[in-house]
Amino acid sequence: MPAEWRVEKRRGSAAALHHEWPGVRAHPEARALAVCRVTESAVVLGSTQPGSVVDGARAGADGVVVARRRSGGGAVLVTPDDPVWVDAWLPVGDPLWRNDVGRAFDWLGETWTAALGRSGATGVSAHRGGYVTCTRWATTVCFGGVGTGEVVTADGRKVVGLAQRRNRHGAWFHGACYLHWDPTRLVDLLAWSAPERESATEGLAAAAVGVSDLSEQAGHGRVEGREVALSVIAALP
Repeated sequence: MPAEWRVEKRRGSAAALHHEWPGVRAHPEARALAVCRVTESAVVLGSTQPGSVVDGARAGADGVVVARRRSGGGAVLVTPDDPVWVDAWLPVGDPLWRNDVGRAFDWLGETWTAALGRSGATGVSAHRGGYVTCTRWATTVCFGGVGTGEVVTADGRKVVGLAQRRNRHGAWFHGACYLHWDPTRLVDLLAWSAPERESATEGLAAAAVGVSDLSEQAGHGRVEGREVALSVIAALP
């Protein structure tokens, strides 16, 4: 563990994990990283998304709750097994700090890129351009578009999604990558018509890829979530 980082494991509901980070509240002046794991499956909506995005009846029948984060972007399905969710806290004035919100992800994108390389998912890089709507569902589903700093494959498929929220003390970054990417379950929970769900499932399936899937395709074997999380810690600047 890099000496300048406080690293912890956090476990709880998606709503609780997004609402507060007690360790950061107690020590906002220090860098911190948390490997997060939810206790129940949830669709996490971006700060500006209406709750009507999710079909409540379908979510309830599937045992999935709806939560909200304070950062922007589209919906993400989180379960106890997937995706790998790693948060980071950077205090104002830190050498890695950038006032430019668009450049704020530079160090984090490079960290994730190095970490995935350690895990066998080679040939990926941090996106340096502005936001790209890779699919027509990008405003609804997080992995349907690519933002600055997020990690992509050479052919543009999204591997790591990033988001941030700021206050006067610093920036709280959210980062997540799926081990296996299949948008079917998330799409089934959204308030879309059956034909739209079918189109979205096909389109989104081609827009992203899982880390373990990449590793297996490269001949490096299956990757576990713990391995990815440890690689992120090892790659911290």
